[in-house]
Amino acid sequence: MANPTLKGLLPRLLAQPSYQELTDDLTRNPLIAGDEPLTVGLPGAARPYVAAALRETLQRPLLIITVRPEVALQMQAQIEPFLSSNIPLLNFPDPGALPYERAAWSHDRVQRRLTALTALLEASEGNANAPIIVTSARALLYPTIPPELFQRHQRRYNVGQQVNLRFLLAAWHAMGYVNTSMVLEAGQMAQRGGILDIFPPNQLQPLRVELWGDEIDSIRAFDPISQRSERQLKAVTIPPASEALLHRTNEQAAERLNALTLDGVDERMQALFREDFRRIAEGERFDTLEFYLPYLYPKSATLFDHLPPDALLIVDDWDSLQLNVSQVEDEALRLHEDLIQRGELPRDIATLLYTWDDLRDLFSQQPPLILGYAEAAAHPLGEQFVVGDSYGGRLHEAMQRIQSAQNAGTTQLMLTRQAERMVELLHSEGVDIVGQQAEVAAPLPNGSLVVVNGALAEGFELKAAPDAAAPLAHTEFHLITDSELFGWSRTVSRRPLRAIRRKRSDLFDEIREGSHVVHIEHGIGIYRGLVQREIGGVTREYLFLEYDQGDKLFVPVHQADRVVKYLGPDGRDPNVHRLGTGDWDRVRRRTKQAVEDIADELLELYARRATVKGYAFGPDTPWQAELEASFPFIETEDQVEAIQSVKADMENVQPMDRLIVGDVGFGKTEVALRAAFKAVMDGKQVAMLVPTTVLAQQHDATFRQRLAPYPVVVEMLSRFRTAKEQSEIIERLSKGQVDIVIGTHRLLSQDIEFKDLGLIIVDEEQRFGVTHKERLKQLRSEVDVLTLTATPIPRTLHMALTGARDMSTIETPPQERLPVTTEVARWDDSLVQRAIMREIDRGGQVFLVHNRVLSIHAMAERVRKLVPEAQVAVGHGQLNEHQLEQVMIDFAEGRYDVLVCTSIIESGLDLPNVNTIIVDRSDMFGLAQLYQLRGRVGRSARRGYAYFLHPHPNRLTQEALDRLEVMRETTELGAGFRVAMRDLEIRGAGDLLGAQQSGHIAAVGFDMYTRLLEQAIRQRKAALVTAESNEAPSDDAPIRADVFLESSAAVDLPLEAHLAPDYIADDEVRLEIYRRMAQAQREADVEEIEQTMRDRFGPLPEAAQQLLYILRLRLLATKVGVTQITIETSTSDVIVQFPGPQAIRAIRQGELLNGRVRYGRRELYVDRDDEDWQTRLMAVLSDLVHANEGA
Repeated sequence: MANPTLKGLLPRLLAQPSYQELTDDLTRNPLIAGDEPLTVGLPGAARPYVAAALRETLQRPLLIITVRPEVALQMQAQIEPFLSSNIPLLNFPDPGALPYERAAWSHDRVQRRLTALTALLEASEGNANAPIIVTSARALLYPTIPPELFQRHQRRYNVGQQVNLRFLLAAWHAMGYVNTSMVLEAGQMAQRGGILDIFPPNQLQPLRVELWGDEIDSIRAFDPISQRSERQLKAVTIPPASEALLHRTNEQAAERLNALTLDGVDERMQALFREDFRRIAEGERFDTLEFYLPYLYPKSATLFDHLPPDALLIVDDWDSLQLNVSQVEDEALRLHEDLIQRGELPRDIATLLYTWDDLRDLFSQQPPLILGYAEAAAHPLGEQFVVGDSYGGRLHEAMQRIQSAQNAGTTQLMLTRQAERMVELLHSEGVDIVGQQAEVAAPLPNGSLVVVNGALAEGFELKAAPDAAAPLAHTEFHLITDSELFGWSRTVSRRPLRAIRRKRSDLFDEIREGSHVVHIEHGIGIYRGLVQREIGGVTREYLFLEYDQGDKLFVPVHQADRVVKYLGPDGRDPNVHRLGTGDWDRVRRRTKQAVEDIADELLELYARRATVKGYAFGPDTPWQAELEASFPFIETEDQVEAIQSVKADMENVQPMDRLIVGDVGFGKTEVALRAAFKAVMDGKQVAMLVPTTVLAQQHDATFRQRLAPYPVVVEMLSRFRTAKEQSEIIERLSKGQVDIVIGTHRLLSQDIEFKDLGLIIVDEEQRFGVTHKERLKQLRSEVDVLTLTATPIPRTLHMALTGARDMSTIETPPQERLPVTTEVARWDDSLVQRAIMREIDRGGQVFLVHNRVLSIHAMAERVRKLVPEAQVAVGHGQLNEHQLEQVMIDFAEGRYDVLVCTSIIESGLDLPNVNTIIVDRSDMFGLAQLYQLRGRVGRSARRGYAYFLHPHPNRLTQEALDRLEVMRETTELGAGFRVAMRDLEIRGAGDLLGAQQSGHIAAVGFDMYTRLLEQAIRQRKAALVTAESNEAPSDDAPIRADVFLESSAAVDLPLEAHLAPDYIADDEVRLEIYRRMAQAQREADVEEIEQTMRDRFGPLPEAAQQLLYILRLRLLATKVGVTQITIETSTSDVIVQFPGPQAIRAIRQGELLNGRVRYGRRELYVDRDDEDWQTRLMAVLSDLVHANEGA
């Protein structure tokens, strides 16, 4: 949730004589070379407040330097509420790679770095408001592009400007933009004739520049997901897409690199370095180019070099800054020596980082203002700020202090995520308040108390300026936050990101040339690509499928939905069918009969849910809104959708059974917490079932912390509790004295009784055994059930895909999340040693998973010998419960560097400082387990590393090799759904429903099997709904085209209808649009496709317009039950064919089409004797649709 503006608090600070003295000093006597830094001496909570005021007063660019990257993000978030919305507030992060690490810089960080550099350049040129740039000590040490080169590669474009297309594209390429078929990320560009797409790093959305000849006709920002334009722009500035530009000095850079000594470098790394040197010499970009940044420019630059002359340099904490830079230098030196020793770095490579000596020289040239403390005496302004009292949840005491301060005339602002509740509490304690406000845009009345819904890390007190009359100053203003009230503070907000959403059906649609596919009417063949053929003088494009004995099938592109990818039960290639035989029809009929049986079984539970009346929860309470407001992040779009779906299910009388699929760390727990709170607010009890005691402990801590302000009783039931404690909790559960209980499978025991259970939350259901699942199955028809999973097991996935269970997906990653670097290798002591040392060097911790308890202590001893400086602990499920609990607590608090453990850490653990995981004998784990284990790392702003180690490949099964290859391939964020789909291929789709159905899946493929099953399930669902409403099924009910596999009308007319390669050059993009067309269900879908094509590719050629015409015909025809539209060979008239004579009789009786068509037994004939026949055919079908809808 975004913070409200607090800009109305600034006038109070600006009126302080000590503040005016400070700004006068900075204006009249600016800090110049040789001056000592000026120290203010502010407590941490007041620094963002003063920084915002300085920017408002001085109207100069500010560069604020903090100790660590996370502090920089926190500072940025804390400044924002006090600042005018038109002032740029930006973060300049470090690249994300370790010093001397030949690794790609984080894409998101590069984007933010370039945005900051662009803002500084525009400010120095007077083209924009002076920005505030917040950075960290580490970020300052990395070199960047020289400012003069950065300025030279800026481009500004205006509508109406004349440009040369060839020169423009060459300029963008020189600026670091990379050609692609579809622009999705910053740094990409694409050309389609006179339409140019580009995603500059300083823009929130990519841009579409459309040319008319040599003139820029329009500039539009577009949505990278839909690829549709959203808003018009008059002008835009496009900066370079990278700090590492390949320019005229490429050859000089390559010469310096080729002079490096590679003798001590191992052969593999030598080959990589030489390939890099070749690419640089030839001007070719590659992922790790920034590693060579000091070689690309005669003199690289720092961020300081980009500052405008009037910029004010601000340091947050001077002493800590020096210490942190020294630590980074030491880390860089250790890594430098280690990489050289391992043969991964040339001995004479240039220094890739600046040092404290370099920074000290820069500070001497431009002395900073120190907001915190230093050796120098504090400024009088600093002495006026103090940290407020902390109450730690003792709210009665807090109310008394607030009342006393009010009596003393102190102006108070309570900024809390619990605003509604605090207002109630203040009133009940008799404290007078002005009221609750949405924001503080204007100064607060003196002596008033105002409550605002929002959050800052912590509050502060501003004392009145002391004078001779009052040397002991009273508190003039007090900002009170949740940190003081409850003892917890707000985490840094993340920007909402948008996931590139894919329909669930698209998971099956990744068809490539050579893929086995299934055609609905013709069976299994091989896809050979898109081809154009001329038949009867008409050119069209087709999907070319090859069948047995060389048989060929050319599928019209508007029927692309009839072709699906084949996915079999054992991953082996199927036998392809022979065209013209009845084999496929027989196979499909048998399978259809089989799925009807399985549909009955799958929907038995659904039917019970539909008939059993559960409990309908009421609408959200004010406290619900308050709890949700206290979420320390901004919810992602799909997280909001999931929450809304869960609430809608809960408010329905039918028991909820919803699956939340979200990748590790994507916010599923928050969905569960809100659902649990909603249930408790209605007086119901909640049981949260988790697979491990360790995870139960973590969820217990999370729920207790978030629900601390409310009268909600949370308990944990696991072996971390003594027998006596468990007995007491069970008794209190039965009496209704526990609202939320979190536990392992112990919760499913027969002795557990609830007074009024309303909701069960199941985390990672696949981890529970058959008995536990049966118990859950019984409960599902009685209470609401919410299931959370990161890697859905195939059966669960299958039920969700086929509609037997409702499903929500959370696909958007947190802003700072980076993909985990994944390495699959043989066990090697030196590799393990380097991985652990690397993580410890950057202040992190390591999981080493060894899943055999008998030898786990020997493994721990081995680690101690490899890395003597590491503190190593052991954790496994056979430890005494108190021992295990203490080990986990100690590791979470940083007392150990390495935890050698079993897979007990697999599910849900959230330890942001653990960013390396090493899995021994990874070949022994299932795919879902491997994916969960990797999800334990990379949960913060730092890159995570996962090492999946195994014995010699000759000792591995093919399935194990396949699983490890999937882990190597699926490193992108949000890949859990893809992992589940690959699990189908590896384990075999037959595991879904057992051997009984495996043969049917093999015969038709998983996708076709799913479609048939989905059809059967939907028919039965419809029957249930009809039975519930006591309505008889109607034969005249409209047929939904998406329900029945073959209900779409086939259209075969002599029209050139296709997307020409010279209109859409990329085959994959063309096929994607064909599939979208084939799946269109409504006129609005066709309109959307048409507008998208016009927007992305320009005016539609005649053949594309005809394709859309055929698409519209097909939709109309399908609505009125037409099976086929084709040409009569003898007369060349158009035949509109129906399934039987009844439809023709009804049309004749209506006399709607008399005089415009000829009637046959099962068909209508439309003359094609003039050029207007297409219009008349469309009108005939439109009239039939209107008549059908009006009947």
